[in-house]
Amino acid sequence: MKILVTGAAGFIGAHCTLRLLRDGHTLIGLDNFNDYYDPALKEARVRWVEAEAGPFALHRIDLGDSSGIDALFASERPEVVIHLAAQAGVRYSLENPRSYIDSNLVGFLNILESCRRHPPQHLLYASSSSVYGSNQHIPYSVQDAVDHPLSLYAASKKANELMAHSYSHLFGLPCTGLRFFTVYGPWGRPDMSPMQFATAISQGQPIKLFNHGQHQRDFTYVDDIVESLVRLIPLAPKAEPDWDREHPDPASSHAPWRLYNIGGQRPVALRDYVALLEKHLQRKAEIELLPLQPGDVIDTCAEAGALAEATGFTPSISLDEGLGRFVAWFSQHYPTAAECSARVNGLAPATAPGQHRRVV
Repeated sequence: MKILVTGAAGFIGAHCTLRLLRDGHTLIGLDNFNDYYDPALKEARVRWVEAEAGPFALHRIDLGDSSGIDALFASERPEVVIHLAAQAGVRYSLENPRSYIDSNLVGFLNILESCRRHPPQHLLYASSSSVYGSNQHIPYSVQDAVDHPLSLYAASKKANELMAHSYSHLFGLPCTGLRFFTVYGPWGRPDMSPMQFATAISQGQPIKLFNHGQHQRDFTYVDDIVESLVRLIPLAPKAEPDWDREHPDPASSHAPWRLYNIGGQRPVALRDYVALLEKHLQRKAEIELLPLQPGDVIDTCAEAGALAEATGFTPSISLDEGLGRFVAWFSQHYPTAAECSARVNGLAPATAPGQHRRVV
């Protein structure tokens, strides 16, 4: 099939692009290569994908460029659209909220409008476990209400689900929303905890555990995310004429629209997560315990029965195995300061958004 992947140079996008190329699809990539984190990492991901699976068409277009996006849809006519591009990060949404409106709302509207004008067979888009917000019902179910987001990032993802539903209802656009749970693995973002923690531990710097380390997270290895997504591609939702309007199912609709959780269903305490990183890095961590951060949820855990029923697949890679793979990649691409000094004149600590760090 001809498949458009937005955010193709991003973390999940690059892994998804690689898998789809290996499966024989014609791939059209879109990414704006912005500097939320070092664009060199995005460039390195593209080189990795092309080294593994060959070159693919990659268009450097911003989600805010409605005419550029529509021209791409008009010329390429993708059969499937996988929309992964977004302004990511919960804490950064407190610092730069407008970027979330521009990318996650206006940008998604531009994708929806192009899908309306040039209809694909299926639009799949990334949502997030953060939409569950203040919900304390564990595990999180797609049947749960998600009306109390704790960050603008979470609100933007909930808004995406509602926007997709309106276009599905009005224009018959088959839409599937994917609520990802704490994705990790090789080529991850530098603002995510695996990269930050591994860097700090490797350099003998303290790692910060918020909420005094009492969080639990449902870590999901990136290959499990991609496998779930690929299996959902041919399962374009259909309208359910018997959908109960008096007792509405939040995850389905009278329109061709569905929601799925994609998570490992095995929440892990942050201290146990750090212990596994220590094991694979073969170094002890210096830990700094801090209060709960604004926007953070306490615990996450996916109830992914609907995913298993639809696809026959449940995320299965354990955190121990997944972190082992991540550390093997990290050790090659992000060596310790001592090792790196002889190779690239030093390695900076983990970066904040907008700051850059060398990728070896």
